[in-house]
Amino acid sequence: MNEALVKSLREAGKLTEPLRSPDGTEVLVLQHGGRVLGLFAPNSGENFFWTHDALKTPASAKAFYASNEWHNSGGDRTWLAPELDLFFPDYPSLERYFQPRQLDPGNYQVTRTAEGVRLVNQLTVTLARSRKTVELEMGKSLSWAPNPLRCEPAAASLLELEYAGYTQHTSLAITGPPVGRVGAWNLIQMPHGGDLLVPVHARTQPKIYFGSVSPEDLIAGDRMVRYRMRTHDCHKIGIRAVAATGRVGYLYQTGGRFALVVRSFFVNPSGDYVDVPWTDRDDLGYAVQSCNVVHESLGAFSELEYHIPAIGEGTGRTRCDDWSAVWAFRGPSEQVHAVARILLSPEV
Repeated sequence: MNEALVKSLREAGKLTEPLRSPDGTEVLVLQHGGRVLGLFAPNSGENFFWTHDALKTPASAKAFYASNEWHNSGGDRTWLAPELDLFFPDYPSLERYFQPRQLDPGNYQVTRTAEGVRLVNQLTVTLARSRKTVELEMGKSLSWAPNPLRCEPAAASLLELEYAGYTQHTSLAITGPPVGRVGAWNLIQMPHGGDLLVPVHARTQPKIYFGSVSPEDLIAGDRMVRYRMRTHDCHKIGIRAVAATGRVGYLYQTGGRFALVVRSFFVNPSGDYVDVPWTDRDDLGYAVQSCNVVHESLGAFSELEYHIPAIGEGTGRTRCDDWSAVWAFRGPSEQVHAVARILLSPEV
């Protein structure tokens, strides 16, 4: 665990809940925003996730959380889709982007469970296009995730690798009239400059939501999309549910070693994936997204994102439950790339 990070949060008045797995993995849960802010291998203070630079000292953390700006702490958070409905309150104008404070940071209540930690946030949001109001309960339960390679013959050749992981159960329920459609949306913020690795069932062309991505940074192969997230501006891509396999990885260099973070989740192409590009409200069906951000106040990071099929009007459902696992590895380049080839694609 990174004690300096914990101290900054504590002195800024932000409650944290540590979770330690039987294998020694340590997860740092931040109540403010309902986030997994840190993921640490046994006996390591090096976070696999990105956190805002303001959290490096107690003084800057206090100033950060005292501001009226959105508190982009970092780590793994849960938002809601469609972004067009929930983050553009003046729609059809796209001039103002605003994070609803009832969603983030929300008002999460944290409890310990037999398996780990549970967070619950009750909120009401207004959909910008329809002006309909939706009452919701968001829940997140965290527990451990043993190394997925522990029983594989290849594990004997990967002994130098550090490992950390956790399982997340995300629930979303409409607690009032089932008007409109909303979907849960999980995002991990990673250190900027790495490669997003998205295995696919067949060659697919990613959708560029905004910004300009050069062909050399967005490579669509027969079995994998590689997105080199290294430019110093903002852009975003999406990949359709029919092509997605349910795994996404992020590979980056840290010091003289490499790190790989993989998220495993369920994709249902029959589900309603309702997030759309900002300028094309009818272009539905994207399950995987990623955003490259370099911003003066928000920070510099790369987002690994996936969507959960929506609930509400026209879906026949008022509740969804989703399970995902996060697996993280760190060590020599050759061994980390070998894990990427096993868990993601031979094309790595």
